[in-house]
Amino acid sequence: MKEAVNPAGAVPPLGPYSHAIRSGSLLFCSGQVPIDPANPGGPVAGDIKAQTRRVLENVKLILQSQQLDFRHVVKSTVFMTNLAEFQGMNEVYAEYFPAPFPARSTVQVAALPRASSVEIEVVAVMS
Repeated sequence: MKEAVNPAGAVPPLGPYSHAIRSGSLLFCSGQVPIDPANPGGPVAGDIKAQTRRVLENVKLILQSQQLDFRHVVKSTVFMTNLAEFQGMNEVYAEYFPAPFPARSTVQVAALPRASSVEIEVVAVMS
């Protein structure tokens, strides 16, 4: 069984998908890009740190809608258009995720939706 999760206040999905799917004790969050729910036109202005912060605030909104937080995340995947910006992304990422850190993959891609520089998806376990 699966249940769609589309929290109030989140940017509407950019396509035919749910923000997250809850299945049993797992929450699978779709990749989030740095779109501000208050201004859903395009990515937030600023460098990779500003974009990463907005992405993780979007992830946080989804997690909180299920009474979860970043401690519940067991796996994340980070997509970046420029791995030369990895250090800046990683600095902000470390502000959100407490130890023990989730398993993580980071992949450079040619492009992301809405000309974003970073997209992050997570899997969380409900305890």
